Amino acid sequence: MLHPSYSELMEVINSEVEEGEQLVVQSRYSIVKAAAERAKQIIDSRYLEEKYEKAKLADKDGKNPEVRLSRDDKRKIALGKELVGNAQNLKPLSVAVKELYEGKVKIVGNPSED
Repeated sequence: MLHPSYSELMEVINSEVEEGEQLVVQSRYSIVKAAAERAKQIIDSRYLEEKYEKAKLADKDGKNPEVRLSRDDKRKIALGKELVGNAQNLKPLSVAVKELYEGKVKIVGNPSED
């Protein structure tokens, strides 16, 4: 059994929508897509952090330019930081669902669709 369920997630995400406005999430597909995208951010962040930690350990003299974080990598690491406590022990998808349920991550519509 999944907890929170799809319907619980949809209720939490749509709870801030005022009456008469369009719901943020109208289907389970939207929940799955949002959770998967957030989990991907977390995976990328964890991978980059691990990669650079290993590179730093291997670079004894501190002169290897590949050990430095690029601006894009810093951005990816910042985007993928877990926003809930005790997240290192959880799988990325579990973290993403927990963040959505606790309101730490918001689902926004694609501006090109408007």
